[in-house]
Amino acid sequence: MDVRSIEIKQDMPGFDSFFVSWVCQDGFNIVVDAGPANTADRLVESLTAHGLERVDYVFLTHIHIDHCGGLGGLLAHYPMAKVVCHDKAITHMVDPSKLWNSSLKVLGEVAEAYGPPRPVSEERLIPHSVCDLKDLTIIETPGHAVHHLSFVYGHRLFAGEAGGNYFIVGDTEYLRPATPPRFFFEVSLGSIDRLLSLEDQPIFFAHFDQAEGSHRVLQKSREQLVLWKKIIYEQVRKGDQELLERCMEALIGQDPNLKGIGKMDDDTVKREKFFMANTIRGFIGYFKEKDNE
Repeated sequence: MDVRSIEIKQDMPGFDSFFVSWVCQDGFNIVVDAGPANTADRLVESLTAHGLERVDYVFLTHIHIDHCGGLGGLLAHYPMAKVVCHDKAITHMVDPSKLWNSSLKVLGEVAEAYGPPRPVSEERLIPHSVCDLKDLTIIETPGHAVHHLSFVYGHRLFAGEAGGNYFIVGDTEYLRPATPPRFFFEVSLGSIDRLLSLEDQPIFFAHFDQAEGSHRVLQKSREQLVLWKKIIYEQVRKGDQELLERCMEALIGQDPNLKGIGKMDDDTVKREKFFMANTIRGFIGYFKEKDNE
């Protein structure tokens, strides 16, 4: 099976080499994730330039607007395409108004840059629980998102953000958790363990790169979650004053998986710190909920 990455260029500084759709060709033409709404035309142009006259299926890992927003534009160009998504995501694809409003609250100007998702006809959507596509295995992997799915197809694992975000920066691997509020540590860990129970195989991330061995990278991701829990909890115990900043400094100083940040340009560092802050807020919220139990 041929797998290609299609980068979806963005206008925001620091957001190049961040969004990708994976294209699988083996009789069917399959696209994994569709990027933001405002760059749907760029995705279609790139797919067309690569000779894709038809798309049979879109695999949607989750319905955050930076992964599902471009779906309406993609489907408009490929009227034969069907979308495999989480059962409980269908309502939000048919009427994305609640999804858009919640995205604005969490992401603010970044959401505005992504753009609002267009409604999708329910007839185009296949609930994951009834999808019977040959050679496809769908794994529920909540954590980064409640309705997150990972797909194994053609002995390749398309993990979305269940194992965090993985980039190659120069010659350095960079790995960052993706655990925005509302975050459930045990659920995220369980999803990684579910993926680790699969055979070792190439793994493809929603942002942006791929690795040959899923077990190695997923084990690093698991250990990183445990490390972040320890580091952030230590800072939480010291009080609320400048908590976010202290957590950020401690993580960058103590997590070897973040060393690649020193090789990034200023705009990319700003992007990474924006998403790191969201992840830290997820952990802080998790600790507060635990204290209230």
